Amino acid sequence: MNLRGEIFFPGDKSISHRSLMFAALCDGKSKISNLSTGKDVQSTKNCLIDCGIKIYNEKSSYIVEGGKFINPKKELDCGNSGTTVRLLAGLLSGQNISATFVGDESLSNRPMKRIIEPLKLMGLNCSSKNFTLPLKIKSSKLNGINYKSQIASAQVKSAVLLAALGSNKPTSFIEPVLSRNHTEIMLKALGVPINTKKLKTTISKITRKLKPFNFNIPGDPSSAAFFAGAASMVKNSNLVLKNISGNDTRLGIFSILKQMGVTVLKSNEKNILGEKIIDITIKNKILNGIKINENQIPSIIDEIPIIAIVASQAKGQTKITGAKELRYKESDRISSIVLNLKKMGADITELEDGMIINGPKKLKGTFIKTYHDHRIAMAFKIASIIADGENQLDSIDCVDISYPEFLETLTKIT
Repeated sequence: MNLRGEIFFPGDKSISHRSLMFAALCDGKSKISNLSTGKDVQSTKNCLIDCGIKIYNEKSSYIVEGGKFINPKKELDCGNSGTTVRLLAGLLSGQNISATFVGDESLSNRPMKRIIEPLKLMGLNCSSKNFTLPLKIKSSKLNGINYKSQIASAQVKSAVLLAALGSNKPTSFIEPVLSRNHTEIMLKALGVPINTKKLKTTISKITRKLKPFNFNIPGDPSSAAFFAGAASMVKNSNLVLKNISGNDTRLGIFSILKQMGVTVLKSNEKNILGEKIIDITIKNKILNGIKINENQIPSIIDEIPIIAIVASQAKGQTKITGAKELRYKESDRISSIVLNLKKMGADITELEDGMIINGPKKLKGTFIKTYHDHRIAMAFKIASIIADGENQLDSIDCVDISYPEFLETLTKIT
């Protein structure tokens, strides 16, 4: 078996969330095409509708009528989406909205202190359940702040920057390592006064409504990563990933695969609304183990599950450190990866902030505990391709969180 051909992907999840939110800030109708079909993005859409924003289908696109936000009459259900609650908490704070955010069991256990602290420093009146959901925010006058974050998180950064759109003075956000910068890129393209120098981003209050936009969202590189990983492990593969986001903060997975020996070719670059769009070709080669450190983690935070699978087939040792943030995702992904790869026969050791994988090892199909984590489910479904026997997953429906078409796409190329 080899993996060949071209794959088109649903819209990037990170950009989809932001496109809906930024369109809600615009004066008039924005048209968004190729919106992510994942449940997380639907959570953002539904929450915005609950806040008075009109969003509806028109043929294969979504129309968002930007306008005045209103206080929602019911709790905002963010489902499983950390992006929804963290970014909307910032956005709605900046729009003087009072709201209560809730989520499913997984999201209700995820840390919110990281956004609550800076938003409170800006003057937000809010309360939470020991820094978890439910999170209540009350209409407040916000002040500009200079905030130095201890973690590299695009969600924290975006929450602060979006709140600052309604603050009385400019706000600066400094991060330890560059995280995803879709918020900065898109706001700048829409005319928001925002400036980034190295790791410091400064933003000022918007004094006028933004102009509406038309945007065909590029494919999601985090979804494409699973197929890139598959092609990296299967001999004689030559797979083309079409029209995906070429944002430099999202391509860490491809740099990692290249370091491991995979042929990675970029082509057909375009630029829309400040975002790069590219095709990437993946060709299988002999894999070698590498070291991955904390400076690389922010650009591969969602792709480490598939990277670990690939590392199990690489010659030598792969050591991943500085990834403690993985313990606070939809599952404790460090523990989830190590447990399941051990069951498949991999030589893997758990670290507090990562893992050590010695390869190559022949994997065998087994029962996989996904913890209802979409990234874990997809990674270990891919692992079946190169294993003796099929993995049996305790849950596959969780892939709908980000990529409902995953199994259909996998069937097409195998």
